[in-house]
Amino acid sequence: MIIFKMISKTIGFINQSIAAIGISAGVAVAFTNVVARYVFDASLVWASELSVYLFLWSVFFGAAYCFKKDAHIAVTIVLDAMPSRLAKAMLLLSHIITIVFLIAVAYYGYEYLLLVIDLDERSIDMWDMPMWIPYLVIPISFAFAAYRVAERIHAILSTPHDKILKESEAEHVLAEMGIGARRNQENENVKELNEMVKEVEKKTGGML
Repeated sequence: MIIFKMISKTIGFINQSIAAIGISAGVAVAFTNVVARYVFDASLVWASELSVYLFLWSVFFGAAYCFKKDAHIAVTIVLDAMPSRLAKAMLLLSHIITIVFLIAVAYYGYEYLLLVIDLDERSIDMWDMPMWIPYLVIPISFAFAAYRVAERIHAILSTPHDKILKESEAEHVLAEMGIGARRNQENENVKELNEMVKEVEKKTGGML
């Protein structure tokens, strides 16, 4: 549906923007503080705390974005060894557990946020800034991540069991090089290379 596509694009834009701006601004603030400290002997008292918050926002929203690309580290050696139907069920179960965890953290993060607002916690070094502002990253980023996992669950349910297991990153690279193309499948060297990749994948637990 159009509305879900719009939501997906909006969440993706927010995740990418905050992740990029957060890491860039965090590095800039940290660098400025180092220069001020060692060149001008005048450390910025707010710089360390601000850079930590910027990095946290970047990491949490970047992690939420990784759910969209399915870029989180996963050990798939068990799934690869299972029949496709069972592998699909296991993959679905793992995503259900993941979304339950993400929703729980988002919910309790929101509850803690309300507590911080009630207590009126403020940062001493950050110009008396209300602490609910940096803590806002928890419920928002985990809610975005949960939405992405929900998309993954829908994709898993919609995908036939025999196509549920994706190629590894190494196999994607080979495919981009044309090594996995049909015209090369009969080539003995290509077969040997593909077998070698699969063997390494097994030995490394799918982390190649």
